[in-house]
Amino acid sequence: MPEVQFKNELTDEIKVSPIAAKQMLAIINNEEGVDGIRIFVSGGGCSGMTYGMTFVDRPSAFDAVLKKDDIKIYVDAVALSFLEGVEIDYQTEGLNQSFVFKNVFANTGGGGSCGGCGSAG
Repeated sequence: MPEVQFKNELTDEIKVSPIAAKQMLAIINNEEGVDGIRIFVSGGGCSGMTYGMTFVDRPSAFDAVLKKDDIKIYVDAVALSFLEGVEIDYQTEGLNQSFVFKNVFANTGGGGSCGGCGSAG
């Protein structure tokens, strides 16, 4: 059986809106020793998956990278399976500003809720 090669450079698996890219770049430029931003997935169960971001000072051997403008966005191999097809956007509603993960269930076919507990994810 042929060995599966880990794809370490992403192209269109994750999309980043221009406004989100601009905000990421502004955040990175304010931090010292930061190589990029990591997108991660955690949780599960009735509340669904949680998507978030943190700084990366150096990538791991299991990271794939998306190079967008002057930003490096890192995703580990496990998180990538949950993030393929996602679009990261940046929205402002009143005084609230935040990154938003759109289409998060494109690859997993999930619905974002758990019928057993009645709470939306």
